[in-house]
Amino acid sequence: MQPGKTLPVRADSARNENADAQPKLPDATSPCAEVVALTQQLQQTIGTRRFSVWFEHKVRFEIVDTTLVVWTGSPFLLGFMSKEFRQILKDLATGLLGPASEVRFDVDGSLAQIGQPLSKPGLPSTPLDGLALLQAATLTNGVPAPVTSKTVANRESSSANSARPAAPLPGSRARRYADLADFVVSPGTELAAGTCQKLAKGEPVPFQTLYLHGPVGVGKSHLLEGVYRQLRQSRPEANVLLLTAETFANYFTQALREKTLPGFRHKFRSLDVLLVDDANFFDSTKVIREEFLHTFRELIDHGRQIIIAADRHPRLLTRLGDELITRFLAGAVCRLESPDLATRKRIVEAKAKKLAADFAPETLNYVATRFQANVRELEGALNCLETYHAVTGKRVTLAAARQVLSDLEHDCLRVIRLADVEKAVCELFGLGAKELKSPSRSKMIAKPRMLAMFLARKHTSCAYSEIGLHFGGRNHSTVMSAEKKISESIATGEKWRVGTHDWNLEEVIGSLEQQLLAT
Repeated sequence: MQPGKTLPVRADSARNENADAQPKLPDATSPCAEVVALTQQLQQTIGTRRFSVWFEHKVRFEIVDTTLVVWTGSPFLLGFMSKEFRQILKDLATGLLGPASEVRFDVDGSLAQIGQPLSKPGLPSTPLDGLALLQAATLTNGVPAPVTSKTVANRESSSANSARPAAPLPGSRARRYADLADFVVSPGTELAAGTCQKLAKGEPVPFQTLYLHGPVGVGKSHLLEGVYRQLRQSRPEANVLLLTAETFANYFTQALREKTLPGFRHKFRSLDVLLVDDANFFDSTKVIREEFLHTFRELIDHGRQIIIAADRHPRLLTRLGDELITRFLAGAVCRLESPDLATRKRIVEAKAKKLAADFAPETLNYVATRFQANVRELEGALNCLETYHAVTGKRVTLAAARQVLSDLEHDCLRVIRLADVEKAVCELFGLGAKELKSPSRSKMIAKPRMLAMFLARKHTSCAYSEIGLHFGGRNHSTVMSAEKKISESIATGEKWRVGTHDWNLEEVIGSLEQQLLAT
């Protein structure tokens, strides 16, 4: 079944002299086999009469990846059918598309002409007028109740008030996932990219969990999408799901609200491969963390593959709990570094080829040199220059690039204050501001204080005396000593005990700097 293939709902083929006969399923190679099979199973499940009233020539099914889209003619029908038939359709979709399947209801205005067949011309149809349709809405066990003209008016008013936001039109473009072939590998991403390539090809690996981490815009989501895309192509029979941690949380809270937790757990715990982006979101809510832990444990116990992406090393997700953190650490943990200059040049050249603009070679070098933090900054700069070319029709020269991008660079400046450094350090080490500034020489306080002074010196324009005054009224020599000690600890690869884990000091500083530059 190719994503996006649709088929209007018909029951004519099932209306024969022997109503109880099993309808013949289409050939498995038919492009609409799943839709036809689902239509036939639906008719058998709810009965020919209800199927004719609610589905025949009035609803259109579409299957996109593992999602069954049910197109209806109006918001009123959408609301009623979602409430009345969602679970039935979900069960049928699960049987045909796997436990990761979903059901979505949307509105298609072309279905509003009730009774007009959406299949081939000449097929018989059973039109219903507005009164008959609303009468059918009161079906109880397939028996219609009487409906008056007053009821019709009231329901029409109710349907207008309950109209939902405009749904995507049929034929709208589905999400396009990144391709692993487009990922530009650098020395700082070589291990992560190579590992993802092996997983995408289905090659055996000695671990079940892959954890990718690094600052924003270095390619974590690109790798996840690339693996997902290639697995869907090379292993169509596999049950593969890609989502963000926030989406997982939304599904879980919806299941709690609708009391459908068994279905939720079956959906996630029967996957072959689970890919989760932005796993740092789990660091915020305890009940979500616990549910994900149980899902994680179930998948690992059954030999399934899990790929996680987050902005920090597992040990820096301090609220996850030891069990989930150690499970992340039990697999392969790969860090993605910001691209170096040579890699940025290759990235800029590759992306510039896809843009409709005339770039001078020195312009591309300038962009790669000036924007160093991540790939998204490079993309933003190139998009600005492409806009300049589209408006002026001129070649994007180095002089033009300097002028166009100067405002963008100014807008990206981030002024870090001493209070920002203090807040970041206190949050990471679980200290209060008064403790950090206190005269205490306990290692639990003195080390974070030295680190705060080091970061303040590196990222602010404050003098030694100002920094010392801010952190407890200390003199400039104390700040100089703290700066020296931290630099030596970084050079020797010293590890610091924070909470219940030993962290490499360089990683701790990298995480703090990321927070300082992002806030």
